[in-house]
Amino acid sequence: MDVGLGNGLAIAQGPHPMAGRAIPTDLGYVRAMATTAKDVLELLKQVKYPGFSRDIVSFGIVRDIEVGGFGTTITIAPPADAPNLVDQIGDEIAQLVASLPGTGELTIVTAPPAQPKTPAQGPSTRNAQGIPGVKSIVAVASGKGGVGKSTVAVNLALALAEQGRVGLLDADVYGPSIPLMLGLEDAKPHVTTERRITPLEAHGLRTVSMGFFIERDRAVIWRGPMVTKLIVEFIRNVEWGDLDYLVLDLPPGTGDVQLTLSQQLAMTGGVIVTTPQDVALADVKRGVRMFDQVKVPVLGVVENMSGHVCRKCGHETDVFGRGGGERMAAELGIPYLGAIPLTPRVRDLGDAGAPLVVENPEHPVSERFREIADTIRARVAANDASS
Repeated sequence: MDVGLGNGLAIAQGPHPMAGRAIPTDLGYVRAMATTAKDVLELLKQVKYPGFSRDIVSFGIVRDIEVGGFGTTITIAPPADAPNLVDQIGDEIAQLVASLPGTGELTIVTAPPAQPKTPAQGPSTRNAQGIPGVKSIVAVASGKGGVGKSTVAVNLALALAEQGRVGLLDADVYGPSIPLMLGLEDAKPHVTTERRITPLEAHGLRTVSMGFFIERDRAVIWRGPMVTKLIVEFIRNVEWGDLDYLVLDLPPGTGDVQLTLSQQLAMTGGVIVTTPQDVALADVKRGVRMFDQVKVPVLGVVENMSGHVCRKCGHETDVFGRGGGERMAAELGIPYLGAIPLTPRVRDLGDAGAPLVVENPEHPVSERFREIADTIRARVAANDASS
């Protein structure tokens, strides 16, 4: 029996343990140039794993490809936590394969998931571990750049540090900004005889950043495997000590860093930073899907740059709009943590290495960061109690 899925696509169900997926084509039409399995594999590198910037080939879920006179068969082994993966990517695979000459009828077979020990398996947190001595790990993420994610991460970490011991990991390898914001641009961390990194401290925060290991103006031009190795070093080879919270400042979007952290690190929850305009809010959904995919609870959304506060009169103007983050949070069914206005004082102090929360603790925006920190503490405690 076939279950129709539209566009000529069907899942064949039967006694065989593997379900096939077929797209009928005109088998009588075969072009002169033959297509090989290698050709198909190269084409499949255009198919992104849902919620990530990496493709399904690099994830290692394409198990086998056969191209013959009777058509093309592709075997996909989705991770155990993504059983409906073929439903999400099947149409795109079908369109790409149909563009190759002589592929004939396409069948996509779903195989058992790869074993947990396979390094190139899809995103899964089954082997994820915590960091000794660290109670909670909170990731601060954004769907796109330019929304003030690092500013929020720094001030949020400082607000959390007012009631505990906090570390800050700058995981934005290509654009590390934490050293500038904490006044540590020229500082270098100590490496022990066991080749373990000792975090630097500023304003009561323990912090590690790629910016500590490169020249100030040097560009980081690394491929994914090198970035992955560095991130593993930062979470497994740093003397973080006893912390109540470790805040992760993630790079924007979804990619190798997010995947590595989700596979290696048991994160307590994620905070998504956005701005009110539609172009940024559209990326919130991508961030939420990323956290859902890697089984990390979303603690909430912060709407940054929500209105502009005049230096002279203190009047607040909705430069980028207002309330978009709150509406998006309600639409997605996730908590709304609050809004942070676009205040020149925040930028000035961040550039000077003296974040607002510590340099001007009575400022209204400092109070908002504290309120958000209080809400995060409460949500983390509630999640811990229910787990």
